[in-house]
Amino acid sequence: MPRKQNERYVKEPPRFSSFKPAGIPRTELPGTSITLDEFEAVKLADYLELDQQDAADQMAISRSTFSRLVARARQKIAGALINGHELIIEGGRIHFINNLLVCRSCGHQFTVTMETDMNKCPACGAGKLMDYAGSFGHGRCCRGHHKGNRGNHATTGSDRTPG
Repeated sequence: MPRKQNERYVKEPPRFSSFKPAGIPRTELPGTSITLDEFEAVKLADYLELDQQDAADQMAISRSTFSRLVARARQKIAGALINGHELIIEGGRIHFINNLLVCRSCGHQFTVTMETDMNKCPACGAGKLMDYAGSFGHGRCCRGHHKGNRGNHATTGSDRTPG
């Protein structure tokens, strides 16, 4: 029986949950999923160009686990690009450290810690905020968790509508 996977830390939710080839309706495309921790690993290694130990430390995992995550994510991403699949970012046992919020009234984007209760836009004062962590099934489960507290973890998965 496989060992239970430890929860990993992701700095903030991705701004997008899926990518697809242009001109083909989503309903006609097969999907390839990468988990939120695989997405974070590729972001840290390839986009931010961190060395593997620094990136592993940020995610609170071992360097060897980080290396496996990056390899698995790269394989899935390459397969989706080559085969013309929709790439869907979802799932995984993770906790967000920060949340990304966007005001639906003025479009202002801002990042807050998961402990911050924010219900109004700091730019325009409107109460119409889009909660990216919430759209991935996270919120209270991530509050205080990175400080050593145990939260009620929300396991994310394919029940989320890609958008």
